[in-house]
Amino acid sequence: MLGALGAAVLAVYVEKWCRRWVPEALDVLVTPTLTVLISGLVTIFGLMYVAGEVSSAIGTFADWLLANGGAGAGFVLGGLFLPLVMLGLHQALIPIHTTLIEQQGYTVLLPILAMAGAGQVGAAMAVYFRLPRNESIRRTIRSALPAGLLGVGEPLIYGVSLPLGRPFITACVGGAFGGGFVGLFNQLGDKVGSTAIGPSGWALFPLVDGNHGLGTTIAIYAGGLLVGYVAGFAATYFFGFSKDLLSEFNVSQKPTPSTVAATGNTHPGSPAKAPAGV
Repeated sequence: MLGALGAAVLAVYVEKWCRRWVPEALDVLVTPTLTVLISGLVTIFGLMYVAGEVSSAIGTFADWLLANGGAGAGFVLGGLFLPLVMLGLHQALIPIHTTLIEQQGYTVLLPILAMAGAGQVGAAMAVYFRLPRNESIRRTIRSALPAGLLGVGEPLIYGVSLPLGRPFITACVGGAFGGGFVGLFNQLGDKVGSTAIGPSGWALFPLVDGNHGLGTTIAIYAGGLLVGYVAGFAATYFFGFSKDLLSEFNVSQKPTPSTVAATGNTHPGSPAKAPAGV
């Protein structure tokens, strides 16, 4: 994977160099030939060796990190993953996952990072209970929560926690505790990994694998999800709302009967009817 990425980057630079120096009359023939030859030879005799060494180093470092600082490393990784998802930068971890899967048969990082989604789900549930009068946000949570349980966190991020501000931070706290839980077991020797990349949440259960049997692996992963749910819920419920935030968002968006009778307006936000004769 890393060798292929390096070859692609090298080919881009070789092609740009050829476009600059090769005469236009020869460009169609010479540029593709030189691009393939130069990038191919450098990849075969140089980049693949370097990529192999880098891949081995990544696998060794991941094992060392989780074996020596599993709980702390899991806490940090689980807590920082939601901001990466928010910015779309989590896709940059794909080469690391594929390298670990190639070396060990599974990636030990993905189950830890998946705990961020658990923290997000717990935070959304806390928001649901803390804003009983805001039917708009509660409706969004009801529609997005099933996807969140299956590991698709963007609807809850952009529709619930991020617009509110502080609940996004407390969701990260929930993910940190879940990641710390899974990382702790990795540190104790019970590795929990995923044989493929992409799924998360409940959708990851069929793909989990480890070094101490499927039952133990599933139990640890399920425990991490539960810790993430509870920690995200508790952090958001008790620390996710200030008084100003509650007073701003915990309001009913439906007009009261007295308001309708006084204004004759059944649609909030639209101008009230003017009195007759004015």
